[in-house]
Amino acid sequence: MAGSRPTRRTAILVALVTVVVAVGAGGAVLTLRPDGADDTASAAPALTTTTVTRTDLSDSRSLGGTLGFGPERTVKGAGEGVVTRLPKVGDTVARGKPLYWVDDRPVPVLFGDTPLFRTLDKPGLVGSDVRIVSDNLAALGYQTGSQPSRAKDGTKIPARHALLTDTLVAAIKKWQQALGLEATGRIEVGQAVVLTGPVRVSAVKAVPGDSVAGELLAVTEKTKLVTVAVEATEVGSVRVGVTVAITLPDTTEIPGRVASISHAVQGGGPDAGSGQSGPPTVDVLVTPVKAADVAKLDAAAVQVTFTTSTRKNVLAVPVGALVALREGGHALQLPDGGLLAVETGMFSRGLVEVSGTNVTEGLEVVTAA
Repeated sequence: MAGSRPTRRTAILVALVTVVVAVGAGGAVLTLRPDGADDTASAAPALTTTTVTRTDLSDSRSLGGTLGFGPERTVKGAGEGVVTRLPKVGDTVARGKPLYWVDDRPVPVLFGDTPLFRTLDKPGLVGSDVRIVSDNLAALGYQTGSQPSRAKDGTKIPARHALLTDTLVAAIKKWQQALGLEATGRIEVGQAVVLTGPVRVSAVKAVPGDSVAGELLAVTEKTKLVTVAVEATEVGSVRVGVTVAITLPDTTEIPGRVASISHAVQGGGPDAGSGQSGPPTVDVLVTPVKAADVAKLDAAAVQVTFTTSTRKNVLAVPVGALVALREGGHALQLPDGGLLAVETGMFSRGLVEVSGTNVTEGLEVVTAA
């Protein structure tokens, strides 16, 4: 009927057309969904889970080191005489063998930590130098006899000392005879040199004709080892004899063992000569377990990994499984969305030690992908 109002149905259709036109002008598309349709843009991604495992964790640190024959030690002559023969660089010397010659007489090597500081010629003498001679001759196969617990005057002989007995003097004579020396049973200062162990000659500082009283040569360890400078504040966590991992330049990892820890502290302030500064360090010497592992390397920069502490038979999860709580601390998320509060312990190689109520081996938890 002319002039009548549009019906309600007509009005709704007009409104819908208006909306579609308006949206279309803006470049968008309106999609109508049936009642009850899911409005989520996409399905929730599947959760990545892992399980709590029981394992051993180790705390370790890696430090740079230098593979070689270790630090040089200067060998000085003593007594009187003229040097008549010297070894060559690279020569190795063992217990009882000559290291150099004075007045055409060999000066053999003994192992120990006490130099021969006096003439040993009278039975009854007691001291650490006598102990050095006794232990070395016994190691070389000579009959040195048993050691009494007390000296002739009744004084108790300390464990690191020994008594120069008639039997020991007889052993000295046989040793001298084997070296081609006059069998006097008397050892004077400078007639034997005491070193800490088998050595390799690294430098020759004297020439034949020099006086024996001076620097003659330098020696290093006989076998290759790694020198690692460890900060003095951290060297307390390193122990002689512990096993370490040595990473060679080609990334090969070989086992090593801490051989010794220096008592000398280096650095700790500006170097007057170079202007360099740094924390004080202590040299730690590490020997490869198998010499063949480094036979083809004369010198190289390597990495040494020290294990400083170990936690055995603990529960652990990947670090990505930890959930930081807003109120502090950490939790593990269960697959159903629940959170399980945990205490954390050692972190090691992507794993973290966890403990707490209901934290058990085999428990399934959510972790970061």
